[in-house]
Amino acid sequence: MNSKAVVLIIFGTRPEAIKLFPVVHALQARGDVAVRVLVTGQHRQMLDQVLQIGEIVPDHDLNVMAPDQSLDTLTAKLLTGIGAVMDAEKPARVIVQGDTATAMVGALAAYYRKIPVSHVEAGLRSYDIYQPWPEEVNRKIIGTIADQHFAPTEVSAAALRAEAIGEAGIHVTGNTVIDALHWVTDKIAADPALASGLSALEVRFKGKRIIGVTTHRRENFGEGMENIASAIGEIAAREDVAVIFPVHLNPNVRKVMDARLGSNPNVAMIEPLDYPHFARLLAISHIMLTDSGGVQEEAPALGKPVLVMRDTTERPEGVTAGTAKLVGTDRERIVAEVSTLLDNEATYSTMARAHNPFGDGRAAIRIAGLVADACR
Repeated sequence: MNSKAVVLIIFGTRPEAIKLFPVVHALQARGDVAVRVLVTGQHRQMLDQVLQIGEIVPDHDLNVMAPDQSLDTLTAKLLTGIGAVMDAEKPARVIVQGDTATAMVGALAAYYRKIPVSHVEAGLRSYDIYQPWPEEVNRKIIGTIADQHFAPTEVSAAALRAEAIGEAGIHVTGNTVIDALHWVTDKIAADPALASGLSALEVRFKGKRIIGVTTHRRENFGEGMENIASAIGEIAAREDVAVIFPVHLNPNVRKVMDARLGSNPNVAMIEPLDYPHFARLLAISHIMLTDSGGVQEEAPALGKPVLVMRDTTERPEGVTAGTAKLVGTDRERIVAEVSTLLDNEATYSTMARAHNPFGDGRAAIRIAGLVADACR
């Protein structure tokens, strides 16, 4: 009897873990391939929270996280560490997700060994190599290497075709983040205690409309982050509004926010949330203000308008559908756009009720079938 082909699934950050745990589950449920999970620990605490709730036990953990390390140092650590695992496991196929350093280096290490690569969430493009930085170039590198491209939407599939990627390798699957959100929402419904940690804030801000905030993009460090902090402070001056802000661990974010917002009674700056609590934050928020990619996909699934604090997005489907709007990092623009949604019920309803273009919650099952077929 032949041994099963090994599929090595590589991720290192919280967003990757959220979007790949449904794929791990779907492949394990099939039983026709041997699934190995390699985590790099590019994020540590936030990654571990998702592993726990997603019921994933890694086979390999590189634990590369170090305070404020440079991208070249991180890349070198990843390349040698991931390569060593590949040499030990000898996978038939490697799966990476999105646009992180872990994903890009995972694809590169596989290429050096002539191992085929499947790319989950393929084809996202902003067409500006510095926004988001370095994610845009990471995506393009992976796209050059991969032979299976799991595009979440027809827009991302079209971007791949425009780069002369063969049609046979492009598969429109939907985005696995919707699978993950459905899964964790069902889990919370069965056990509400999983997301009870925000209860005190819900009581404290009762009667106020909550603005959920996340920000962490490297291109916003410096002046952009200062502007975001000023805008949040001005928005929170309204009596009818409160801000819940899980602050990213990066000191380039924390220092600014602590200095500008630390004493504001209408701003709850809290530690990064585990996935169930983040899903709860989405549920109780009136508006999401973010520079995250994933939130642009997740919030519309719960009918929440998204204001994106970036000048470009590799997820234009949300903007086209009306679920998201680009507002940049200009203080006046952010305040004006949030105020419009708060004060104009028709504008708010139009965004809240727009169709979410990112999938039906079955992306992981489709991906697992295509990966297993490719391993035969």
